[in-house]
Amino acid sequence: MHIEEVVVDPLQTLSMRSLKRRSLLAAGLGALAGGLVRAQTSPQAEEALPSFTGPGPNPYWTGVNPYVVYPQKLPLLRLTDRGVQLETPRAYFLTALTPNPAFYVRYHLDILPNAIDLAKWRLNLEGNFERPQRLSFDDLLKLESRSIVAVNQCSGNSRSRFQPRVPGGQWGNGAMGCAKWTGIPLKALLEIAKPKPGTVQIQFEGLDRGHGPEGKGSSRFMKSLDLNDPVLEECLLAYAMNDEPLPMLNGFPLRLVVPGKFATYWLKHVTWMRALTEEDKNFWMASAYRVPDTPNGSTTPEDVAAGKVKTVPIGHFNMPVRSFIVDPDGSAPLIKGMKAAVRGVAFSGNGRVVKVEVSADGGRSWGVAALGEYLGPYAFRTFTYFWTPKAPGRYTLAVRATDEKGNVQPDQGIWNPGGYLWNKIERQEVVVIG
Repeated sequence: MHIEEVVVDPLQTLSMRSLKRRSLLAAGLGALAGGLVRAQTSPQAEEALPSFTGPGPNPYWTGVNPYVVYPQKLPLLRLTDRGVQLETPRAYFLTALTPNPAFYVRYHLDILPNAIDLAKWRLNLEGNFERPQRLSFDDLLKLESRSIVAVNQCSGNSRSRFQPRVPGGQWGNGAMGCAKWTGIPLKALLEIAKPKPGTVQIQFEGLDRGHGPEGKGSSRFMKSLDLNDPVLEECLLAYAMNDEPLPMLNGFPLRLVVPGKFATYWLKHVTWMRALTEEDKNFWMASAYRVPDTPNGSTTPEDVAAGKVKTVPIGHFNMPVRSFIVDPDGSAPLIKGMKAAVRGVAFSGNGRVVKVEVSADGGRSWGVAALGEYLGPYAFRTFTYFWTPKAPGRYTLAVRATDEKGNVQPDQGIWNPGGYLWNKIERQEVVVIG
């Protein structure tokens, strides 16, 4: 990752009240390379990591990577430095809202903004608009805001589960998080700029850059949404996350929030919105993040090799229903005859989670878990299931969720060459003593 200067970060103590009061903020990461401020590893954490090397799927809850500390972040699991990919540890998923310092990080490019002067920064609405705009941060804060609680999940979350293995970041289950996002409704900005007739898509671009030649995917990251896509009604340009300013690594000062969709559309550091009169053909739409045009996005390696697979942008899919056992995690034995709480989270990009079931016999029989507070159709839904083991031994816990559209997690994994859309039932081995 390329960082050129060290900047003091006032966001460490900035409240939402002062965010609305001040017109000039400089947000800095500090230097993450060059020996100035390094991502620090923890030897103890590295020694505690399980070993995972073989060709088969990763059996662990998270990816097997060293813990590192980046500015504004707690120790997270590092997949890569260029671009930065940091996975959230399992323990932070016991609550419906993921703490900002623990929220995962995923960049495609390696030149990141390390300082943004909000007195000079502008949101540029350009292209096929009747009234192109250059809006200051103060301009945005004067507009009516809205909040939504929604899950942000990397398209490749759980990619290390795929068999045969596929290229890409070998995420465990921690490339996701849920936050309360506050900002300006996208529709409000479109009403100000007014797309002209003939507009088909709105393209978004942020401040991150790559070293590749102009016009290539390694140079700029851009994504587009169809102007007639119903999701636009729920999209936000968010400036706050869990009632605090966005961390730099999560998109300061402005991030696109696309509820129900994968995070590839949730652009960070949004600075340009363009009204397009033709379908976006840039690399990140035409070539990357495409999945088989099948009901669940699955195919076979043989069909891919034979050139038989038609693909569509992953935006054609909402995030499938998922659930995760967070505790117990298998690190300590349970006690025969003692009630144990099985806890975790569930969500769906297709609407409200209405049921979570837990099995203590590997999926042969199921019991219904109690659901936690409902924070919205796209939010994490916590669950708790009480189980009293009757005898010592090894047990396989499993969890599955059902959403309001009737979608139920499958017990069979899918496969596609991008490693996307995984939502197979999760299992956790536990030992009972006594």
